[in-house]
Amino acid sequence: MTEVTVKRSQPTASDKAGIRAFHVNVPEAELNELRRRINATRWPERETVTDASQGVQLATMQKLAHYWVTEYDWRKCEAKLNALPQFVTEIDGVDIHFIHVRSKHQNALPLIITHGWPGSIIELMKIIDPLTNPTAHGASASDAFDLVIPSIAGYGFSGKPTTTGWDPAHMARAWVVLMKRLGYTRFVAQGGDWGAMVSELIAKQAPPELLGIHLNMPATVPADVAKALMVGDPPPSGLSADERRAYEQLAFFYTHGIGYATEMQNHPQTIYGIADSPVGLAAWILDHDARSYELISRVFDGQSAGLTRDDVLDNITLYWLTNTAISSGRLYWENKLPFFDVKNVTTPVAVSVFPDEIYAAPRTWTERAYPKLIYYNRVDRGEHFAAWEQPQLFSAEVRAGFRPLRH
Repeated sequence: MTEVTVKRSQPTASDKAGIRAFHVNVPEAELNELRRRINATRWPERETVTDASQGVQLATMQKLAHYWVTEYDWRKCEAKLNALPQFVTEIDGVDIHFIHVRSKHQNALPLIITHGWPGSIIELMKIIDPLTNPTAHGASASDAFDLVIPSIAGYGFSGKPTTTGWDPAHMARAWVVLMKRLGYTRFVAQGGDWGAMVSELIAKQAPPELLGIHLNMPATVPADVAKALMVGDPPPSGLSADERRAYEQLAFFYTHGIGYATEMQNHPQTIYGIADSPVGLAAWILDHDARSYELISRVFDGQSAGLTRDDVLDNITLYWLTNTAISSGRLYWENKLPFFDVKNVTTPVAVSVFPDEIYAAPRTWTERAYPKLIYYNRVDRGEHFAAWEQPQLFSAEVRAGFRPLRH
């Protein structure tokens, strides 16, 4: 499969650090080849259980594949992308793709938001207008943001590193370079999944331009709890009900939900099958965590949910067209930091807890993890892909979380 074709101005040796326009234009032959490969899928037999305990179910995948071939239209997603201001700039030898939307409101707060895996810029597109144009969504002009949404190196339309070293800390340093290159002398950062770790590492690096961060998957697990989880011990004594629930959620995830991360952490290059099969790639992406899989699978049964079939396939198709199944997985191999352990961040932090996240961070752990906690709120709905599934609620949380830093 050839790489996706884009229209962009070409840099000279002297202006690679410049900001270049970016436009997506996938050749029709690539889309025809995608459909051909889906139709050529060699299906396995049905799982031997009636639930998802053996993984992504055959019926779900066959419904997804049928819709992908017969009804899904990538051109609609392409048009939405091309309606946004997109750019590329080279940082440390790698082209970084990003969306940059400036608010029409004065004194908009610059905000860089980072996606995760198996997400992309697709999962963040619904929050662009609510954050940059808050008055159109029932909020105040004083809550406006200038928004920068980059694609992590090795993901989406960003370049693929050809050498080692692009770990989350490197990504954090690159984002500071990007924001300064865009002319911002102060900014805030937000993220969930990998985006949470990158945002925390920006805060830990403490560049003078950073005012604070907002997280929807915070790293708050105390050392004794992390140790118990690592070796499979019972939870430490004295945990509150919220803390015990968080322990149980993490124990379930570590026991039943982390297989994909273990493989990419050890041998990301081995997963040739998902780079070669669209259906294999789709199943790999759907099998992230139990709750988000429930939400995604039910939309292919015609049920209403925060996501649509097109939402799901926009993201999967982006991975396919950019051939980033393996390059995105290398971030797990590069990373050496525990996801949920405390990172000793001392800059201002806001936290929103969505109930169906991998774990619901208790207030007690959060207050200990972030000595400058400026906002903590538990909302009543939403899961791991909160910006994608609950964009209005997510946007309201981001506004509230950063409000204390605006003055």
